[in-house]
Amino acid sequence: MTRTAQIAAELPDYDPEALRASAVGAFLERLVAPITETEEVGLLDALGRVLAQDLISPISVPPHDNSAMDGYAFDGAALSPGQPLRLRPVGATALAGKAGAGPVDAGECVRIMTGAVMPAGLDTVVPLELTRTDADGCILIAADLLRRGANRRLAGEDLMQGRVALAKGEPFTPAAMGLAASLGVPSVTVYRRLRVACFSTGDELLSLGEPPRAGAVYDSNRYTLLGLLTRLGVQVIDMGVVRDEPASLEAALRHAAGQADAIITSGGVSAGDADHTRRMMKQLGDVVFWRIAMRPGRPMAVGRIHADLQAESTSSAQPASASSYQNEDSGGCMLFGLPGNPVAAMVSFLAFVRPALLRMMGSTRAGPPPLRATCTEALRKKPGRTEYQRGVVSRTADGRLQVRSTGHQGSGMLSSMVQANGLIVLHHGQGDVAAGDMVDVMMFDGVI
Repeated sequence: MTRTAQIAAELPDYDPEALRASAVGAFLERLVAPITETEEVGLLDALGRVLAQDLISPISVPPHDNSAMDGYAFDGAALSPGQPLRLRPVGATALAGKAGAGPVDAGECVRIMTGAVMPAGLDTVVPLELTRTDADGCILIAADLLRRGANRRLAGEDLMQGRVALAKGEPFTPAAMGLAASLGVPSVTVYRRLRVACFSTGDELLSLGEPPRAGAVYDSNRYTLLGLLTRLGVQVIDMGVVRDEPASLEAALRHAAGQADAIITSGGVSAGDADHTRRMMKQLGDVVFWRIAMRPGRPMAVGRIHADLQAESTSSAQPASASSYQNEDSGGCMLFGLPGNPVAAMVSFLAFVRPALLRMMGSTRAGPPPLRATCTEALRKKPGRTEYQRGVVSRTADGRLQVRSTGHQGSGMLSSMVQANGLIVLHHGQGDVAAGDMVDVMMFDGVI
């Protein structure tokens, strides 16, 4: 039994012709394997990549106690409950980037700016605007205004030297870039970019630049998927349109398997006479399921191209491209056969393929949880399948989230995906939704 089949057999209520949407994510999480190859890159080039090892902080941040405010630094031991405090400023102003001032005597303080090193023996800062100055030039602090240690940032408060600053498997975000820079780290070790091949299938598809003809449509799915993959940060291999011929499809799959970690196709996974993708997947590898109890996007095939075919394709390249390789660790090339309808292809990618690719990229971070919003209209829903309806999320006057549908939910209406800013997720056992009911929403922001 293959690993794919073994995992499928362990799924509760496994049905390859009507797999529950809630089971797909758990299955793919076990099925896909993270890549192992790594490289060291500069911080700017690391944006969007996944860290391949822990980044250990070489220094403490901040490296010294410093002031969080513009004001006066003093020894907080001088504070007494119910008693005002009078202090005499001495010495030069402590400035950020300069060495800390020396100790001061009792009853004295030092003018200090934000970020400046706390002078020796001083542990409290009173903000400038909270002080008054008397005729002798001393500052006056009202009773019970501060506690000892106020407005002081401690050394290592953000990060302590020797601790993990960024963990393996974390995406390298702009915040992570700034954090690494704050440590003086010029480069990080990341996983190499995931290679994903993508093509559309169908004799009815026109490529951009071709003149219109009767019965044909322009290929939109490939461009949608290429955009989603580019946004994800993978290395995209665009293979164009493949005709509805078994030989052409087999050649395309073999060629893609020799170059990629994963292949994404759209169309050809239903049961029609010209739907060859699922049959070819069975011929070249494993298909563990091909229908999901969901709408839109019921026909979706997931499996692998066998590793021996992958190696055969790689070795037959004339000449072998620099990017060709054999993904031995995963036991073959992952294959996601998406529906041909534009919205169905997009929803299937967002719900299932994107999380699987992130895991293959080495990411260990869980995806964002769905938001809860009040549905402003009644929605029809049949129990027994998961539905993803296009929605527009907004805020009410009192700040609560609400969502409405974009209207007609036909799986070919790509314009509705442009209008929407999220998907209303109606779960497997859920029935009709009444206006005012709370629903889950999967937001698009940052994803598409």
